[in-house]
Amino acid sequence: MKITFKQTLLSLSLLTMLGACDVNRLPETNISDMNFWTSESDIKAASNYLYTFLPGFTVPNAGNITEDVWSDDAFGLASNNISDGSRLAPATATGDYNTPYNLIRAANNILEKAPRADVTPAVLNRYLAEAYFFRAWGYFSLVQRYGSVPLIMKTLEENSPELTEPAAPRETIVDQIYMDLDFAIANLPTITTLGTADYGRISKTAAQAFKARVGLNEGTFAKFHAKGDATKHLNIAVTSSKAVIDSKEHALFGNYFDLFQMAGEGRQNKENIIVKQYGVSSTERVVTHAYYRSSLENGNVNPTKSLADSYLMKDGLPLSKSPLWSVPDSSHKVFRNRDTRMSATFMKRGDAMMTTKPIFDIANLVFNKTGYMFRKFANVNDWNTQASVIDRPLLRYAEVLLIFAEATYELNGAITDTELDMSINLLRARGEIAKLTNAFVTANGLNMREEIRRERRVELAQEGFRYWDLIRWKIAETELVKPVLGNFYFKSEFAAATVNLAPGNVILVQDASFRKFDPARDYLWPLPINELALNPKLEQNAGW
Repeated sequence: MKITFKQTLLSLSLLTMLGACDVNRLPETNISDMNFWTSESDIKAASNYLYTFLPGFTVPNAGNITEDVWSDDAFGLASNNISDGSRLAPATATGDYNTPYNLIRAANNILEKAPRADVTPAVLNRYLAEAYFFRAWGYFSLVQRYGSVPLIMKTLEENSPELTEPAAPRETIVDQIYMDLDFAIANLPTITTLGTADYGRISKTAAQAFKARVGLNEGTFAKFHAKGDATKHLNIAVTSSKAVIDSKEHALFGNYFDLFQMAGEGRQNKENIIVKQYGVSSTERVVTHAYYRSSLENGNVNPTKSLADSYLMKDGLPLSKSPLWSVPDSSHKVFRNRDTRMSATFMKRGDAMMTTKPIFDIANLVFNKTGYMFRKFANVNDWNTQASVIDRPLLRYAEVLLIFAEATYELNGAITDTELDMSINLLRARGEIAKLTNAFVTANGLNMREEIRRERRVELAQEGFRYWDLIRWKIAETELVKPVLGNFYFKSEFAAATVNLAPGNVILVQDASFRKFDPARDYLWPLPINELALNPKLEQNAGW
């Protein structure tokens, strides 16, 4: 049988897993280095380990999709200490802090030792490029959360002086991320060159797209928090996203729902740029997950009314302005005349559900507290087996189009209809709603920035972006303190349950009094207390 990257990822990664020591404190383990690092297969095996750090559906504290419950897009079975403001600085470092540094250490290890191998410069640079990419990935995860952190550029020993150096400024770390990604962009193969056998490996456009993501995050954070050079980063976001568009290597997948099913797997789907791979069948898999049964059906993540109301009517207008909208007399009528991405993201009457209830009719309020249930990644067979191999998309071409549109607008204070047609309107066409134009915005009293942000919200819903968007736009202090509302409530439809109602006959899931966000503190996360004790030169983020 032909061995592919997906089939061998887990087994090959075991060769290097022993080297995954704590990046800050533990000395490098002795793994017969004199006999390793001699060939391309050695470097590739070490590089494969880096891919195990890509966040999946059930990786705690490492980019899990349950980030959505920190935002106003979703609610779980109960409140969490981020959305209710009760979080304290952790006594010891958790995966939020340790996991990125473990990845950074693994990348640094490859950068230092791969040059020993007897390979051509082109082969060496290709794998060094993967290591540079993953080091950038790790540091961006840290910057998003903590802002300034220690910048570690080599593997450390117990007595390394870097262990007691102060955190590097945010701008310095981001500049290093850009440099790492520039090397990756220059030396990684295209997706066409990678072909089917190496599907899933990081490509040239993956590095460009990720650089665009970093640029947008940093540019808007600098702009709305009045910290840093917004123009510099937004230019990088525009240039990098445009490079991906101009490459013609990627395109939108035809069916939005199938994009998150097995039909959207593999090389034929040119929308996926970076994915967390699980497998191609129950017998040909790397690992499995039970995201549908353990998170969606069981109510650990449920969509809110706030998210539902973001989906436009087919005429391209929001509910508050569209003549197509009327208050429904049954809960399922919220889907009438809407952006089709809503029906692909939310369960609605008639959808396939699960083995014990083949057809969905209404959400179970015992689990789905909002009266809504997510549909993305929902698959009846996966519910039954609890062993799904549907991949998790981590960076899609749709996001690149959204980055281009938002960065262009924030950089110039305007966006042309031509730029909208090459970005936002491609997504709207898939959602079967009217185009966005400057004349349309003016005629209907809309705000272009709000419409671009709305498009990002609905296109990337349930994919872990919303919380971080609220942070970089500096509107978390406004949006996260609002009450959590759910679907319209009609007693004859829902099973018996205790329900609190808000005005308008909608389910009140959580009162505003339980939602807290301190703008003087919560835009950055607290550093672990033990890290401050180990390194007196580290300073805690303000307010913690």
